[in-house]
Amino acid sequence: MNFPSKLIENAVNEISKLPGIGKKTALRLALHLLKQKESFTEELSSALLALRKEVKYCSTCFNISDQEICSVCSSPRRDKSIICVIEDIPDVLAIENTSQYNGLYHVLGGVISPIQGIGPDDLKIEALIQRVSSNDQGSKIEEVILALPATMEGDTTSFFITRRLKEFGVKVSTIARGIPIGGELEYTDEITLGRSILTRVNYSAD
Repeated sequence: MNFPSKLIENAVNEISKLPGIGKKTALRLALHLLKQKESFTEELSSALLALRKEVKYCSTCFNISDQEICSVCSSPRRDKSIICVIEDIPDVLAIENTSQYNGLYHVLGGVISPIQGIGPDDLKIEALIQRVSSNDQGSKIEEVILALPATMEGDTTSFFITRRLKEFGVKVSTIARGIPIGGELEYTDEITLGRSILTRVNYSAD
């Protein structure tokens, strides 16, 4: 791709490093910025710099936060007896958007993957164990929900965490995995269909 300006080329190269953005899209974005008022670009740059320099990670659950303790962990309205364990921060946003969960979270920062060289010590698993073990100090964590990916790595991580939590006597559950609403059985993969049968629930016509 030929560029009319070295400055445009540099901007395109940097923008295209973002996930899901190719050189053509990066060029359109760069040209769009050129057409805007200078204040627009300055505000965008300022917001990105603040994002990089000032955003913190909650010291309790490791979610993104503006403070040392995130708004979820500090909220008196959350059910502090339940912790939902997730792989990474986007999963928090996905669950929050359902408006169906009112407990706490614990962000592992990944899943166990020997192939990628990621072991238990590379994740926030020990911090989770410490949160649960602090039951003796009155935190009263009664349930840990494992909301990890339905992959070999996710299952391995869930198994490891379950084994570690066994001695504390807390309830360990996992999110249901099954066929989505509107899905056809013939187009459903075998693993999902099998899990749907294993995790079946009672059906009532009432």
